[in-house]
Amino acid sequence: MTELHGTIESHPLNPGEEATTYPPTPEFRAQANINDSSVYWRAAQDPEAYWAGRANELRWTKPFTEVLDWSNPPFAKWFADGELNVAANCLDRHVAAGLGDRVAIHFEGEPGDTRSITYAELTSEVKRAANMLTSLGVKAGDRVAIYMPMIPEAVISMLAVVRLGAAHSVVFGGFSAESLRARIDDAEAELVITADGGYRKGRVSALKPTVDDALALHGGGSTVQKVLVVERTAQGVAMEAGRDLWWHEEIPSFDDQHEPLGFPAENPLFILYTSGTTGKPKGILHTSGGYLTQASATHRDVFDLKPETDVYWCTADIGWITGHSYVVYGPLANGATQVIYEGTPETPDWGRWWSIIQKYGVTIFYTAPTAIRACMKVGRQVPEQYDLSSIRVLGSVGEPINPEAWRWYHEVIGAGSAPIVDTWWQTETGAIMIAPLPGLTSLKPGSAQVPQPGIDISIVNDAGDRVDRGQGGLLTVRKPWPSMVRGIWGDPDRFVDTYWSQFGDRYFAGDGARVDEDGDVWLMGRVDDVMNVSGHRLSTAEIESALVEHHAVAESAVVGADDETTGQAVVAYCVLKSQQNILSEEDAEGELKKHVAAQIGAIARPRNIYIVNELPKTRSGKIVRRILKQLAEGKDVGDTSTLADTMVMSVIQAKVSGIK
Repeated sequence: MTELHGTIESHPLNPGEEATTYPPTPEFRAQANINDSSVYWRAAQDPEAYWAGRANELRWTKPFTEVLDWSNPPFAKWFADGELNVAANCLDRHVAAGLGDRVAIHFEGEPGDTRSITYAELTSEVKRAANMLTSLGVKAGDRVAIYMPMIPEAVISMLAVVRLGAAHSVVFGGFSAESLRARIDDAEAELVITADGGYRKGRVSALKPTVDDALALHGGGSTVQKVLVVERTAQGVAMEAGRDLWWHEEIPSFDDQHEPLGFPAENPLFILYTSGTTGKPKGILHTSGGYLTQASATHRDVFDLKPETDVYWCTADIGWITGHSYVVYGPLANGATQVIYEGTPETPDWGRWWSIIQKYGVTIFYTAPTAIRACMKVGRQVPEQYDLSSIRVLGSVGEPINPEAWRWYHEVIGAGSAPIVDTWWQTETGAIMIAPLPGLTSLKPGSAQVPQPGIDISIVNDAGDRVDRGQGGLLTVRKPWPSMVRGIWGDPDRFVDTYWSQFGDRYFAGDGARVDEDGDVWLMGRVDDVMNVSGHRLSTAEIESALVEHHAVAESAVVGADDETTGQAVVAYCVLKSQQNILSEEDAEGELKKHVAAQIGAIARPRNIYIVNELPKTRSGKIVRRILKQLAEGKDVGDTSTLADTMVMSVIQAKVSGIK
């Protein structure tokens, strides 16, 4: 039976697959923060003691005496009688420790403007902002909506809000006025912090006008009293008298003297609405002490962070959970120096990311497989123009990374030596749950590998019984963890129904996974991305990975389309590498069908393969498979407003119609 507390040895997943693993070098292991595998069994033996030890790495204004209260499952309380200030843990304590001159943020604007901010400077700015927010009526327990580009004021705003004991609701800057309004209404936010706009792909992306449109919806009635606007692009925006205020005009009136108060560990820290929801938004609630404990611990452990010498860069936007946990709270709680970049990787050209790594000497780089595959498509000749020798750890987040992309990332960006930490977690988990520890784990391309110390993962069948090794099943978490979702804002029944109703005694993540003979975890994607073809359960992620294993393919997206004969049929959309001379578009469909059949089996052979120039993606880089499924079934694709480029769908529709 599969019992997951961490396995270090490595073997191939599939029978006959070559056993290619990447153990840590003796040099890396020697210097690693964690290089003793006993951490797994010690944490498994007494997880509460383990997490209490990690929590005590933070500064508490009132020490906790109770670690976990699980008396009312599934509503957990961690360190509930303790008090702390999250912002002070990210800022003031580092300044007090004499680290005020350390750079906290190297900011790189898309147009090329830069700013380096020390911990002392960032602390001062957050204190002034906290005083400004207090003057606007923000107090403990309130909610503040933040709708910002990736600029320093976004981080300052988040920290100023939580410094006051209020909770923020960050809304990704690519969301529409309707989506923004729904989130404002659900959280009952009284203040919105935004910017006139930001820079994206060489153009100004308006934000304040979207806020205006959002607040004018539904007859204009809203809980919002004030809108605070950062001037980023100086393009000129309408300002409503009595409601709208310019950040740069208000903040000079406030000094940087602000004493942080301690708040209970279960004080709400933020609400983050899951993307892609229909109907009422689903506000994921995270609280303070447990969340900061696990975000900071996993940031230190998984990335082997050395805050004195590392320069860390996570490319996520703050509008997503990765931006919360591994741009703002984890890195700053650990006193890290990090890069924040406003724009896209191809602006002004595809060398932008690599030039930033070279410029700042980035040592730890954390990004999404979608972005890695986009860089693969352009070709290795671009990153090879830059000095990336500073990189010592690479990370992957957002979806399973296919082995071909893993190997390209390792070889081209990591010079064949930097370990890759492939991380699985969710908005709901708050922090990393499954990932290698780079000083311990022999890496397997494509596998998230092992639960973090103190995390109890079990992969089960529909009846809740653990599956045998080598088998697939449903990924569940059996015991509470510090950074877990505390509920859906304002809807406890929905929280229970969504995450706990299937098995009752454990959290069900909604993801499928399988365990190899060593106990290492391989994510199969969302359960609703598992197709039933003639009675066979097939993973879309597995077929996508097989397609990308073909040297001519840069990216793929696979969906299950309704089929009268087989129930569901496999339909694939593939982007060919721009520099390849292996496969013509005319020959691609037949060749790739044979390739999938050879890799997985005839049952997985796609019914259709469409060769396209781009895949439909959100601005965060997520492939919108729902639209591709609708298209494959000949249905109306519906709303495409969340796509980064709506023209992509027009081109794909024309291609599909032409082939059919």
